[in-house]
Amino acid sequence: MCGITGWADFSRDLTTEFTTLDAMVRTLIRRGPDADGSWLDTHIALGHRRLAIIDPEGGAQPMATSERGPHGDLPRAVISYGGEIYNYRELRSELSLCGHRFATSSDTEVALRAYLQWGTDFVHRLNGMYAIAIWDTAHEELLLVRDRLGVKPLYYYPTPQGVIFGSEPKAILANPLVKPSASAEELCDALLFLRTPGRVPFRGMRELKPGHLLRVGREGLREDRYWALAARPHTDGLSTTIATVRELLDDIVPRQMVADVPVVALLSGGLDSSTVTALAQRVRAAEGGRISTFAVDFVGHTDNFRGDPIRPTPDGPYARAVARHVGSTHHTITLDRAGLLDPTVRRNVLAAWDLPFNFADLDVSLHQLFAAVREHAPVVLSGEGADEVFGGYLWFSDPAARAAETFPWLELGAHRGLDPRALFHPWFVDGIDLAAYQADLYRSALAEVPRLDGEGPEERRTRELSYLTLTRWLPMLLDKKDRMGMANGLEGRVPFCDHRLVEYLFNAPWAMKTCTGQEKGLLREAAADLLPQSILRRTKAAYPSIQDPAYDHSLVSGLATVAVGDNAPLTGYLDPEGVRRLTDRTTTGTLSEFARILLESTVRLGDWLSTYDVDLGLVPDPLAS
Repeated sequence: MCGITGWADFSRDLTTEFTTLDAMVRTLIRRGPDADGSWLDTHIALGHRRLAIIDPEGGAQPMATSERGPHGDLPRAVISYGGEIYNYRELRSELSLCGHRFATSSDTEVALRAYLQWGTDFVHRLNGMYAIAIWDTAHEELLLVRDRLGVKPLYYYPTPQGVIFGSEPKAILANPLVKPSASAEELCDALLFLRTPGRVPFRGMRELKPGHLLRVGREGLREDRYWALAARPHTDGLSTTIATVRELLDDIVPRQMVADVPVVALLSGGLDSSTVTALAQRVRAAEGGRISTFAVDFVGHTDNFRGDPIRPTPDGPYARAVARHVGSTHHTITLDRAGLLDPTVRRNVLAAWDLPFNFADLDVSLHQLFAAVREHAPVVLSGEGADEVFGGYLWFSDPAARAAETFPWLELGAHRGLDPRALFHPWFVDGIDLAAYQADLYRSALAEVPRLDGEGPEERRTRELSYLTLTRWLPMLLDKKDRMGMANGLEGRVPFCDHRLVEYLFNAPWAMKTCTGQEKGLLREAAADLLPQSILRRTKAAYPSIQDPAYDHSLVSGLATVAVGDNAPLTGYLDPEGVRRLTDRTTTGTLSEFARILLESTVRLGDWLSTYDVDLGLVPDPLAS
């Protein structure tokens, strides 16, 4: 992993801008605590913070080629890269046959030489998660590349004569040319719990979309898509499909365990993380070792657990059962209310996000879990992506969600009290027309869905739901995992997001994905010999959330700090009656998860406006408060 940043400008001499570049690099120290580096020439400044995973001694960056460019005094190309290329060993062998010689054993050098060999087509040969910046001295062109699923983030800010970029917005904001500002319309995604590909709440800033590359030259910027989901007939029978899924997983997990540092795994006791753990333990057992596994719990959570439709069972007993079954060395990280409410921790979570998005207490607990895991290893495997790939979410089967003319998770959330308009005053909600924004975003997302001739209406709708989930829901979860992990210098690897598995299962019929009569039946069958029956039969349970009324009472105090007073960032924007209704609900017990998300997202938005000194350019209605 690592953090990358840089600046291309064809109107100025950037060799004089080391101080600015250094400030940008320093914002990413948590992503790369092991080393830093910079490379500057007239129109380019590349920076890097390193988390040393492969070839700790030889993989320093930015990395330049030994070959000289057309001017003789410069290398042919220079790279600043973050992520992992899982097939780098095969690519290295192929490049060696093409005549390339390697000075390191790093995947960074493989990526650089792959670019020299194949130009921008090298992206089609990569298997991994990555954010890549390559400066080509021969063409005076900057190339930015993001992996197919968007596991690794990459942002950019166009300027009149170039671009400023970084792994996180904070790196871009460290450049004095960029001032943090936003219009109310640019906050629509945060208010609606959506992510529009490419869109960032900061005005003028963009996110490089998953599966895209950006070319920056004297003639301007050009963004191109190099990968997309495609609709194809699925011709394999059920037994072949099960076998193919297992063959892919048997290949993916060992690839994602390659590292020169310790690798561990998250283990919740759910089907997804248990499958990854079982396969990882097989790799470790062949080496004579044991994989270390980690689960999160809360004080008194398992003993006093109250089930609901999202979390019918507690994770603890299942995680321990899997650990015993596969033979992992298991650790339970137990958190308490005080830690989740610690103001320093919550400021760190906001700083990790840089954006006004949140998953309530799940953000904070994940941040603390990753901090504990990082004490044992810098790389962790997780089961993220399986629900998206295998169709594990309730909205794939719920009739109301399937029929909804909007994003299905918003439909389910609305039924459970997640109404983003509930706390904001009508003048604000109506002024930015959230309803029209949501409808337009849904229509544009549906227009992207690849179609297959001859599909019936049910299978067609399932394909739509799969596409929406993979392109509009999964990016939020990957962002959360990346931000909370990298804030602790922890690299998260996600085997279920291997593009080969995603492409294959995108076209598998729904009847196959539910072949056991249960969600993710296809995965259950593929993992049947790996796990105990209790896990293979277990109903999906979401990542655990604290069940403590005192936690919710504390959140109400946080709402007051952003909503009440002349200097409160949301004064005049919130509807007092809506706030009162939600506040009153905390007197009757624990808030539902969706009500808590609504409350915490409002507090997060206010904290974000204050922390980043964002000017919305709106004057609150004086009668609204």
